[in-house]
Amino acid sequence: MKIRLCVLFGGKSVEHEVSVISALQAIASLDQKKYEIIPVYITKNNEFYTSFECSCIEEYKNIPALIKKSERCTLLNTDGKVFLMRTGAKGRAGVISEIDVAFPIVHGTNVEDGTLQGYLKTLGLPFVGCDVTASAVGMDKYVMKTVLKDNDIPVLDCVRFYLADFADPDAIVKKCEDRIGYPVIVKPVNLGSSVGISVAHNAAELRISVEDAFKFATVILCEHAITQLKEVNCSVLGDISHAEASECESPAKSDEILSYADKYTSGGGGKKGGKTGGASKGMASLARKIPADISDEKRTEIRNMAVRAFQVLGCNGVSRIDFMIDEATDTVYLNEINTIPGSLAFYLWEPLGVPYHTLLDRMIELALKRKREEDSIVFSFETNILNIDRSFGGAKGSKGGKVGKL
Repeated sequence: MKIRLCVLFGGKSVEHEVSVISALQAIASLDQKKYEIIPVYITKNNEFYTSFECSCIEEYKNIPALIKKSERCTLLNTDGKVFLMRTGAKGRAGVISEIDVAFPIVHGTNVEDGTLQGYLKTLGLPFVGCDVTASAVGMDKYVMKTVLKDNDIPVLDCVRFYLADFADPDAIVKKCEDRIGYPVIVKPVNLGSSVGISVAHNAAELRISVEDAFKFATVILCEHAITQLKEVNCSVLGDISHAEASECESPAKSDEILSYADKYTSGGGGKKGGKTGGASKGMASLARKIPADISDEKRTEIRNMAVRAFQVLGCNGVSRIDFMIDEATDTVYLNEINTIPGSLAFYLWEPLGVPYHTLLDRMIELALKRKREEDSIVFSFETNILNIDRSFGGAKGSKGGKVGKL
């Protein structure tokens, strides 16, 4: 019997379009003999829609037309089973499909940050990838740094600012100059895909960078920008019990930082003669060097650090961890973790002989394993303290009596 797999993508995020690309790549690579695939597109208003057309990349050129071809839907838990239901319909007529596992392939705030994971957890539906805590910690760069530093994993020091601090931009500039020094890299605390990130070399540029970052988030980070920088990325697959590292890559960039355009619209990694351009290949389109141009010793250091960070943060499934090497000192720093990386980082596993469909299978197996482990945990006691008469400041019970105190 096929596993009924609900692939969720899109959502209210600046990385909405990237999520669509990543999800449809995965859908095209899933083993149709093993899975009954139900695509669920989440609009930028967080509305759920499903249809066959939702799995076709060309349909997203006209999203209003796609929505008209699709059914509005929602997930519903009934008697321990989870169903995808037509919105507004009741009974068996409202059932689109029973769901065995959810596969969220989402990027950014409101979806990758534990929000969607918490919803699926509440439904009791097994889902692929990091749990609520790991998703939330991985999305918040400041919290992530704090956890990693506490576990002796090297990260750059940073200064955090809230939107309220922007009332005095001169104070922000002074604090950065005192604590960090130029150049300064400014980034939203909870976004990926290089959105809202820029480098400032003086006070005027820093004010502009800070203002730009606050367009995308209410909390931002400022770090010292490494001038002799080599970026290296590594993916990790597994869970807290066992995890392994992929091959390492050196992404190409056109400026001081790897930009959104470098990642998704350059087409640098696209195959010649292919039917799809760089934008439809997602992170797979990025110009990169695999394996990374680093020594064997540095490769081992980064891969070991990636696995350790993955497990320290309590991750599950596939994550991509981005590192920075300060070539002036030959020091490695962990930059950030992507708990649901663009294109699910499949291109980092293929060099090690792990094809994309196998990677997807292993991610789904890990989700089912976690569900089995969670089902063995006791979440309730065989007692009902609500049967005892209590009083909450004179509140009346159903029979008119006062309810006793706790």
